[in-house]
Amino acid sequence: MPAPRPPVPERAPDPPAAPDVALGTAILDLQQRWLQLEPALAQRFGVEPQALHGQPAAQVFDPDAAAALHAYLAAVAAGTAVPATAPRVRARADGAALTLAATLVRDAAGVPCVLALRLYGAAEPPGAAAPAAEPALRQALAAAEAREQALLRQQEVFAYGISHDLRAPLRAVETFSALLQRQATALDADGRDHLQRIRAAAARMGGLIEALLDLSRVERAALVPAVVDLSLLAELAVADLQDAESGRAVALTVAPGLFAHGDERQLRMLLTQLLRNAWRFSGACEQVRIEVDGERVGDTLRVAVRDHGCGFDMRYADKLFEPFQRLHGSEQGSGHGIGLAIARRVVERHGGRLWAESDPGAGSTFHFELPAAPATDESPA
Repeated sequence: MPAPRPPVPERAPDPPAAPDVALGTAILDLQQRWLQLEPALAQRFGVEPQALHGQPAAQVFDPDAAAALHAYLAAVAAGTAVPATAPRVRARADGAALTLAATLVRDAAGVPCVLALRLYGAAEPPGAAAPAAEPALRQALAAAEAREQALLRQQEVFAYGISHDLRAPLRAVETFSALLQRQATALDADGRDHLQRIRAAAARMGGLIEALLDLSRVERAALVPAVVDLSLLAELAVADLQDAESGRAVALTVAPGLFAHGDERQLRMLLTQLLRNAWRFSGACEQVRIEVDGERVGDTLRVAVRDHGCGFDMRYADKLFEPFQRLHGSEQGSGHGIGLAIARRVVERHGGRLWAESDPGAGSTFHFELPAAPATDESPA
């Protein structure tokens, strides 16, 4: 088997026209957080390099450009066609005008792993930083790719442990409880109740394992960007929920023409999790009412999924998207506590964000932002 190729950045954008010159390079993860930057840049931002590790990229720039910078980096991370350079930004430390050019870097398997940045400005003599930038960039990319590969290997081991080590004893529980079910008439009422509890717990454990595997797949799967009709995916997801629970009355409103640019399989999973959540927590309602609407803002698609269920207290909103965290008891929802964690990870992998608004007893609205499909690729209304 040939040795894997080192990570190769896609074609770097052409440098901005004079008088801007290259000031240095940096590495971001796909969620727009600093991984590594040259000391000269950190000094320019007025911070130590270690202090920025894991912090949002926008933290060191003037907040007026935060939205435009986020949209630009999200589009680069999603593989969308973008301008060669980001909108002009200013450093918070000294107010200097800077231009930021981002390149999506893929590993040897073609999976996106990091964003390579080049910063340009007019504060240094022409040509001063450019020769030193290339070796530093290559070293930083190699280090980032090594960390990414190590993380992927850990996730693969974790997924294998779930699929093999946990499923084997669970199959034994399911098999022997099924055999015992055949002799249920020999059991008294308490025995039959205990048996049903065992079988229900085994089924729930099986569902939890599948949910954990879904979360692992979201983390590891390569993204295949395409134009995706979220309106259609929302309608299909609710149709599946209706098929599984045909006795419930449903009023669904979906705005047409919600076209995103992303991986169709993962975006289907995103909408399925959000709509399933809305369905579950509308259990006390005579009719399930769900609205899906959105709008395009520049290169970003903003979507809202709204229900009229039990809602939740916003004081605990930070727990929503963490695995195994629940804001309601089992009487109000029968999920595994992983669905919203999956939804958030899908959105993050596409360079977007996900948040919620709610009032107890008044329903909830989940908002998310994704790269919008290029206008020329969208289907006509």
